[in-house]
Amino acid sequence: MKAHRALHSIQLAVSQLEVTEAFYAGILELPVQRSFTSPGAPEHMVLDMDGIAIVFVEESDVIRTHPVLEHLHFEVKDIEEINDAIMEEEMEILYPLEIKPYGIKEMWCFDPDGYLVVLDEALDVKKKAGT
Repeated sequence: MKAHRALHSIQLAVSQLEVTEAFYAGILELPVQRSFTSPGAPEHMVLDMDGIAIVFVEESDVIRTHPVLEHLHFEVKDIEEINDAIMEEEMEILYPLEIKPYGIKEMWCFDPDGYLVVLDEALDVKKKAGT
């Protein structure tokens, strides 16, 4: 489950969330919000701005979880076709396409310039007859 409502996001690793919050929320007066996190997930803040979210995570937490600090995150349609095209072009995939327990299909790959790109698509949830 995403910590924001935006379709797309950029994650930035910061040295200290408190200092980042003081700057963006305190000085710039932008609507930065601390997010509730799942057990084991890193604490983070979100700046949700008209379709794109900037997610701030402490660098030390990100390094423990992912080898690349900053990434782009896009919600896409037809992720299987995108996965096939990326594989056909022999682009580097960090985490292959998989179904996550929180209701999305997700993959992580690198763009041609080496930027990490996270792609996800919501699973189709079909109601059972009579429910």
